[in-house]
Amino acid sequence: MNPYILATLLFGLGLGTTITFASSHWLLAWMGLEMNTLAIIPIMAHLHHPRAVEATTKYFLTQATAAAMLLFASTTNAWLTGQWDIQQMTHPLPVTMITLALALKIGLAPVHSWLPEVLQGLDLTTGLILSTWQKLAPFALLLQIYPANSTLLIILGLLSTLVGGWGGLNQTQLRKILAYSSIAHLGWMILILQFSPSLTLLALLTYLVMTFSTFLVFKLNKSTNINTLAISWAKMPALTSLTPLILLSLGGLPPLTGFMPKWLILQELTKQELPTTATLAALTALISLYFYLRLSYAMTLTMSPNNLAGVTPWRLPSAQLTLPLAVTTTMTLALLPLTPAITATLTL
Repeated sequence: MNPYILATLLFGLGLGTTITFASSHWLLAWMGLEMNTLAIIPIMAHLHHPRAVEATTKYFLTQATAAAMLLFASTTNAWLTGQWDIQQMTHPLPVTMITLALALKIGLAPVHSWLPEVLQGLDLTTGLILSTWQKLAPFALLLQIYPANSTLLIILGLLSTLVGGWGGLNQTQLRKILAYSSIAHLGWMILILQFSPSLTLLALLTYLVMTFSTFLVFKLNKSTNINTLAISWAKMPALTSLTPLILLSLGGLPPLTGFMPKWLILQELTKQELPTTATLAALTALISLYFYLRLSYAMTLTMSPNNLAGVTPWRLPSAQLTLPLAVTTTMTLALLPLTPAITATLTL
Protein backbone atom coordinates (compact mmCIF):
# COMPACT_ATOMS: atom_id res chain seq x y z
CA MET A 1 0.00 0.00 0.00
CA ASN A 2 1.16 3.53 -0.81
CA PRO A 3 2.67 5.03 2.39
CA TYR A 4 0.72 8.28 1.94
CA ILE A 5 -2.57 6.40 1.68
CA LEU A 6 -1.62 4.25 4.68
CA ALA A 7 -0.71 7.36 6.72
CA THR A 8 -4.06 8.97 5.80
CA LEU A 9 -5.98 5.82 6.81
CA LEU A 10 -4.10 5.51 10.12
CA PHE A 11 -4.75 9.20 10.78
CA GLY A 12 -8.47 8.59 10.10
CA LEU A 13 -8.36 5.60 12.46
CA GLY A 14 -6.83 7.70 15.23
CA LEU A 15 -9.15 10.64 14.58
CA GLY A 16 -12.30 8.48 14.69
CA THR A 17 -11.32 7.04 18.08
CA THR A 18 -10.34 10.48 19.41
CA ILE A 19 -13.67 11.99 18.32
CA THR A 20 -15.54 9.21 20.16
CA PHE A 21 -13.33 9.73 23.23
CA ALA A 22 -13.97 13.47 23.28
CA SER A 23 -17.70 13.46 22.46
CA SER A 24 -20.52 13.98 24.91
CA HIS A 25 -23.23 13.90 22.19
CA TRP A 26 -24.44 10.61 20.73
CA LEU A 27 -24.32 11.76 17.09
CA LEU A 28 -20.69 12.83 17.43
CA ALA A 29 -19.78 9.50 19.12
CA TRP A 30 -21.54 7.61 16.32
CA MET A 31 -19.67 9.67 13.72
CA GLY A 32 -16.33 8.80 15.38
CA LEU A 33 -17.18 5.08 15.34
CA GLU A 34 -18.13 5.27 11.64
CA MET A 35 -14.89 7.06 10.74
CA ASN A 36 -13.03 4.35 12.64
CA THR A 37 -14.76 1.56 10.71
CA LEU A 38 -14.35 3.21 7.31
CA ALA A 39 -10.64 3.88 7.93
CA ILE A 40 -9.76 0.28 8.83
CA ILE A 41 -11.64 -1.36 5.95
CA PRO A 42 -9.04 -0.53 3.21
CA ILE A 43 -6.25 -1.60 5.62
CA MET A 44 -8.01 -4.94 6.10
CA ALA A 45 -8.60 -5.52 2.37
CA HIS A 46 -5.19 -4.35 1.12
CA LEU A 47 -3.89 -7.92 0.62
CA HIS A 48 -6.50 -8.56 -2.13
CA HIS A 49 -6.72 -12.17 -0.99
CA PRO A 50 -10.23 -13.71 -1.15
CA ARG A 51 -10.08 -14.47 2.60
CA ALA A 52 -9.08 -10.90 3.44
CA VAL A 53 -11.91 -9.53 1.28
CA GLU A 54 -14.37 -11.95 2.91
CA ALA A 55 -13.17 -10.95 6.39
CA THR A 56 -13.48 -7.26 5.48
CA THR A 57 -17.04 -7.76 4.19
CA LYS A 58 -18.06 -9.61 7.38
CA TYR A 59 -16.47 -6.92 9.52
CA PHE A 60 -18.18 -4.12 7.60
CA LEU A 61 -21.63 -5.76 7.85
CA THR A 62 -21.39 -6.40 11.62
CA GLN A 63 -20.01 -2.92 12.36
CA ALA A 64 -22.68 -1.28 10.18
CA THR A 65 -25.39 -3.27 12.00
CA ALA A 66 -24.01 -2.23 15.40
CA ALA A 67 -23.70 1.42 14.32
CA ALA A 68 -27.29 1.45 13.00
CA MET A 69 -28.51 -0.09 16.26
CA LEU A 70 -26.54 2.51 18.24
CA LEU A 71 -28.01 5.37 16.20
CA PHE A 72 -31.52 3.97 16.58
CA ALA A 73 -31.08 3.57 20.35
CA SER A 74 -29.70 7.10 20.81
CA THR A 75 -32.57 8.52 18.72
CA THR A 76 -35.02 6.52 20.87
CA ASN A 77 -33.35 7.93 23.98
CA ALA A 78 -33.69 11.48 22.62
CA TRP A 79 -37.36 10.84 21.83
CA LEU A 80 -38.10 9.37 25.28
CA THR A 81 -36.05 11.74 27.47
CA GLY A 82 -35.27 14.77 25.28
CA GLN A 83 -31.52 14.20 25.87
CA TRP A 84 -28.69 13.56 23.40
CA ASP A 85 -26.06 13.61 26.13
CA ILE A 86 -24.12 10.34 26.57
CA GLN A 87 -24.03 10.62 30.35
CA GLN A 88 -27.76 11.35 30.67
CA MET A 89 -28.96 7.85 29.86
CA THR A 90 -31.85 7.28 32.24
CA HIS A 91 -34.35 5.13 30.34
CA PRO A 92 -33.64 1.36 30.53
CA LEU A 93 -34.70 0.55 26.92
CA PRO A 94 -32.11 2.67 25.05
CA VAL A 95 -29.43 1.78 27.63
CA THR A 96 -29.97 -1.94 26.99
CA MET A 97 -30.00 -1.45 23.21
CA ILE A 98 -26.79 0.62 23.29
CA THR A 99 -25.07 -1.92 25.56
CA LEU A 100 -25.94 -4.71 23.09
CA ALA A 101 -24.86 -2.60 20.08
CA LEU A 102 -21.47 -1.89 21.71
CA ALA A 103 -21.19 -5.59 22.67
CA LEU A 104 -21.62 -6.44 18.97
CA LYS A 105 -18.98 -3.83 18.07
CA ILE A 106 -16.31 -5.31 20.34
CA GLY A 107 -17.35 -8.95 19.89
CA LEU A 108 -18.81 -10.02 23.24
CA ALA A 109 -20.70 -13.33 23.48
CA PRO A 110 -23.42 -14.12 22.38
CA VAL A 111 -22.77 -11.69 19.46
CA HIS A 112 -19.14 -12.77 19.02
CA SER A 113 -19.33 -15.14 16.02
CA TRP A 114 -17.86 -12.63 13.56
CA LEU A 115 -14.62 -12.00 15.49
CA PRO A 116 -12.75 -15.34 15.04
CA GLU A 117 -13.77 -15.51 11.37
CA VAL A 118 -12.68 -11.94 10.64
CA LEU A 119 -9.38 -12.25 12.52
CA GLN A 120 -8.56 -15.49 10.70
CA GLY A 121 -8.77 -13.74 7.33
CA LEU A 122 -6.36 -10.92 8.22
CA ASP A 123 -2.60 -10.67 8.52
CA LEU A 124 -1.13 -10.39 12.04
CA THR A 125 -0.50 -6.63 11.93
CA THR A 126 -4.10 -5.77 10.97
CA GLY A 127 -5.30 -8.40 13.44
CA LEU A 128 -3.34 -6.59 16.14
CA ILE A 129 -5.05 -3.28 15.30
CA LEU A 130 -8.44 -5.01 15.31
CA SER A 131 -7.79 -6.70 18.68
CA THR A 132 -6.45 -3.61 20.46
CA TRP A 133 -7.12 -0.17 18.98
CA GLN A 134 -10.60 -1.00 17.66
CA LYS A 135 -11.79 -1.92 21.18
CA LEU A 136 -10.98 1.50 22.67
CA ALA A 137 -13.80 3.68 21.28
CA PRO A 138 -16.71 1.31 22.17
CA PHE A 139 -15.16 0.82 25.63
CA ALA A 140 -14.98 4.57 26.16
CA LEU A 141 -18.73 4.74 25.46
CA LEU A 142 -19.49 1.79 27.75
CA LEU A 143 -17.54 3.46 30.56
CA GLN A 144 -19.42 6.73 29.97
CA ILE A 145 -22.97 5.36 29.94
CA TYR A 146 -22.14 3.35 33.06
CA PRO A 147 -25.01 0.90 32.38
CA ALA A 148 -26.98 0.12 35.51
CA ASN A 149 -28.53 -3.04 34.04
CA SER A 150 -26.46 -5.33 36.23
CA THR A 151 -28.04 -8.63 35.18
CA LEU A 152 -27.42 -8.01 31.47
CA LEU A 153 -23.75 -7.11 32.02
CA ILE A 154 -23.11 -10.11 34.27
CA ILE A 155 -24.76 -12.45 31.72
CA LEU A 156 -22.70 -10.93 28.87
CA GLY A 157 -19.51 -11.15 30.95
CA LEU A 158 -19.96 -14.75 32.08
CA LEU A 159 -21.04 -15.91 28.61
CA SER A 160 -17.99 -14.23 27.06
CA THR A 161 -15.53 -15.79 29.51
CA LEU A 162 -17.15 -19.20 28.93
CA VAL A 163 -17.34 -18.93 25.13
CA GLY A 164 -13.81 -17.47 24.99
CA GLY A 165 -12.47 -20.50 26.86
CA TRP A 166 -14.65 -23.12 25.22
CA GLY A 167 -14.17 -21.86 21.66
CA GLY A 168 -10.39 -21.79 21.83
CA LEU A 169 -10.01 -25.38 23.06
CA ASN A 170 -10.19 -27.11 19.70
CA GLN A 171 -8.45 -24.51 17.52
CA THR A 172 -5.19 -24.99 15.66
CA GLN A 173 -5.06 -21.54 14.04
CA LEU A 174 -3.31 -18.96 16.22
CA ARG A 175 -5.42 -16.03 15.04
CA LYS A 176 -8.63 -17.82 16.02
CA ILE A 177 -7.13 -18.71 19.40
CA LEU A 178 -6.24 -15.04 19.93
CA ALA A 179 -9.79 -14.04 18.92
CA TYR A 180 -11.30 -16.35 21.56
CA SER A 181 -8.73 -15.11 24.06
CA SER A 182 -9.90 -11.56 23.28
CA ILE A 183 -13.56 -12.54 23.85
CA ALA A 184 -12.69 -14.08 27.25
CA HIS A 185 -10.71 -11.02 28.38
CA LEU A 186 -13.49 -8.66 27.30
CA GLY A 187 -15.90 -10.78 29.35
CA TRP A 188 -13.81 -10.13 32.48
CA MET A 189 -13.86 -6.39 31.79
CA ILE A 190 -17.63 -6.28 31.27
CA LEU A 191 -18.20 -8.37 34.42
CA ILE A 192 -16.73 -5.67 36.68
CA LEU A 193 -17.76 -2.58 34.67
CA GLN A 194 -20.71 -1.53 36.84
CA PHE A 195 -18.94 -2.11 40.17
CA SER A 196 -15.51 -0.64 39.48
CA PRO A 197 -14.85 1.19 36.18
CA SER A 198 -11.22 1.74 37.24
CA LEU A 199 -10.73 -2.05 37.38
CA THR A 200 -12.23 -2.36 33.90
CA LEU A 201 -9.68 0.20 32.72
CA LEU A 202 -6.86 -1.72 34.41
CA ALA A 203 -8.01 -5.01 32.81
CA LEU A 204 -8.21 -3.28 29.41
CA LEU A 205 -4.69 -1.83 29.70
CA THR A 206 -3.12 -5.15 30.76
CA TYR A 207 -5.05 -6.93 27.97
CA LEU A 208 -3.69 -4.42 25.41
CA VAL A 209 -0.08 -4.92 26.60
CA MET A 210 -0.32 -8.74 26.69
CA THR A 211 -2.07 -9.01 23.31
CA PHE A 212 0.45 -6.62 21.76
CA SER A 213 3.40 -8.77 22.86
CA THR A 214 1.69 -12.04 21.78
CA PHE A 215 0.91 -10.72 18.28
CA LEU A 216 4.45 -9.34 17.91
CA VAL A 217 5.96 -12.72 18.87
CA PHE A 218 3.83 -14.54 16.29
CA LYS A 219 4.63 -11.86 13.70
CA LEU A 220 8.37 -12.18 14.33
CA ASN A 221 8.13 -15.98 13.98
CA LYS A 222 5.73 -15.70 11.01
CA SER A 223 3.53 -18.25 12.82
CA THR A 224 -0.12 -18.66 11.92
CA ASN A 225 -0.85 -22.14 13.30
CA ILE A 226 0.30 -24.38 16.16
CA ASN A 227 2.58 -26.53 13.96
CA THR A 228 4.73 -23.57 12.92
CA LEU A 229 5.31 -22.73 16.59
CA ALA A 230 7.23 -25.99 17.00
CA ILE A 231 10.11 -24.81 14.78
CA SER A 232 10.44 -21.38 16.36
CA TRP A 233 13.13 -22.65 18.79
CA ALA A 234 15.55 -22.89 15.88
CA LYS A 235 14.85 -19.35 14.70
CA MET A 236 14.84 -17.51 18.03
CA PRO A 237 15.76 -19.63 21.06
CA ALA A 238 15.69 -16.80 23.62
CA LEU A 239 12.29 -15.53 22.49
CA THR A 240 10.93 -19.09 22.37
CA SER A 241 11.83 -19.57 26.03
CA LEU A 242 10.04 -16.31 26.97
CA THR A 243 6.90 -16.88 24.88
CA PRO A 244 5.31 -19.50 27.20
CA LEU A 245 5.55 -16.93 30.00
CA ILE A 246 3.75 -14.38 27.82
CA LEU A 247 1.03 -16.94 27.05
CA LEU A 248 0.67 -17.92 30.71
CA SER A 249 0.41 -14.23 31.59
CA LEU A 250 -2.51 -14.02 29.12
CA GLY A 251 -4.00 -16.99 30.96
CA GLY A 252 -3.73 -15.11 34.27
CA LEU A 253 -1.17 -17.23 36.10
CA PRO A 254 0.72 -15.74 39.06
CA PRO A 255 3.36 -14.24 39.42
CA LEU A 256 2.85 -12.68 35.96
CA THR A 257 1.09 -9.42 35.04
CA GLY A 258 -2.06 -11.16 33.74
CA PHE A 259 -2.87 -12.37 37.25
CA MET A 260 -3.33 -8.80 38.53
CA PRO A 261 -6.67 -7.84 36.86
CA LYS A 262 -8.19 -11.30 37.46
CA TRP A 263 -7.22 -11.27 41.13
CA LEU A 264 -8.61 -7.75 41.70
CA ILE A 265 -11.81 -8.49 39.73
CA LEU A 266 -12.51 -11.68 41.75
CA GLN A 267 -11.85 -9.74 44.96
CA GLU A 268 -14.25 -6.96 43.91
CA LEU A 269 -16.97 -9.44 42.88
CA THR A 270 -16.69 -11.13 46.29
CA LYS A 271 -16.97 -7.73 48.01
CA GLN A 272 -20.15 -7.06 46.00
CA GLU A 273 -21.60 -10.31 47.43
CA LEU A 274 -21.47 -12.16 44.11
CA PRO A 275 -19.52 -15.29 45.11
CA THR A 276 -21.25 -17.50 42.51
CA THR A 277 -20.32 -15.12 39.67
CA ALA A 278 -16.72 -14.95 40.95
CA THR A 279 -16.49 -18.76 41.15
CA LEU A 280 -17.90 -19.24 37.64
CA ALA A 281 -15.52 -16.62 36.23
CA ALA A 282 -12.55 -18.30 37.93
CA LEU A 283 -13.59 -21.71 36.53
CA THR A 284 -13.89 -20.33 32.99
CA ALA A 285 -10.38 -18.86 33.39
CA LEU A 286 -9.17 -22.42 33.92
CA ILE A 287 -10.64 -23.45 30.55
CA SER A 288 -8.78 -20.56 28.87
CA LEU A 289 -5.58 -21.53 30.68
CA TYR A 290 -5.73 -24.97 29.04
CA PHE A 291 -5.26 -23.66 25.51
CA TYR A 292 -2.48 -21.28 26.56
CA LEU A 293 -0.73 -24.30 28.12
CA ARG A 294 -1.32 -26.19 24.88
CA LEU A 295 0.40 -23.42 22.90
CA SER A 296 3.28 -23.30 25.41
CA TYR A 297 3.67 -27.09 25.15
CA ALA A 298 3.64 -26.97 21.35
CA MET A 299 6.25 -24.23 21.33
CA THR A 300 8.78 -25.50 23.85
CA LEU A 301 8.30 -29.23 24.36
CA THR A 302 7.61 -30.55 20.86
CA MET A 303 9.53 -30.66 17.62
CA SER A 304 7.92 -30.31 14.24
CA PRO A 305 7.95 -33.62 12.30
CA ASN A 306 10.64 -32.76 9.73
CA ASN A 307 13.32 -34.59 7.81
CA LEU A 308 16.88 -33.86 8.98
CA ALA A 309 17.53 -31.27 6.30
CA GLY A 310 14.46 -29.28 7.30
CA VAL A 311 14.92 -29.15 11.05
CA THR A 312 16.83 -25.86 11.34
CA PRO A 313 15.45 -22.90 9.40
CA TRP A 314 17.85 -20.20 8.27
CA ARG A 315 18.54 -17.71 11.02
CA LEU A 316 18.47 -14.60 8.86
CA PRO A 317 18.60 -11.22 10.63
CA SER A 318 15.05 -9.90 10.98
CA ALA A 319 14.20 -6.49 9.56
CA GLN A 320 11.43 -6.01 12.12
CA LEU A 321 11.72 -3.66 15.09
CA THR A 322 12.22 -5.61 18.28
CA LEU A 323 12.08 -2.70 20.76
CA PRO A 324 8.22 -2.67 21.01
CA LEU A 325 8.31 -6.44 21.62
CA ALA A 326 11.00 -6.06 24.32
CA VAL A 327 9.04 -3.31 26.13
CA THR A 328 5.65 -5.07 25.99
CA THR A 329 7.17 -8.44 26.97
CA THR A 330 8.80 -6.87 30.04
CA MET A 331 5.47 -5.29 30.98
CA THR A 332 3.62 -8.57 30.34
CA LEU A 333 5.90 -10.47 32.70
CA ALA A 334 6.87 -8.07 35.45
CA LEU A 335 4.11 -5.65 36.45
CA LEU A 336 2.52 -7.71 39.25
CA PRO A 337 4.70 -6.26 42.08
CA LEU A 338 3.55 -2.77 41.03
CA THR A 339 -0.13 -3.61 41.65
CA PRO A 340 -0.58 -1.17 44.62
CA ALA A 341 0.95 1.72 42.66
CA ILE A 342 -1.11 0.98 39.52
CA THR A 343 -4.41 0.66 41.42
CA ALA A 344 -3.66 3.87 43.34
CA THR A 345 -3.00 5.71 40.07
CA LEU A 346 -6.22 4.44 38.44
CA THR A 347 -8.42 5.34 41.42
CA LEU A 348 -7.21 8.95 41.57
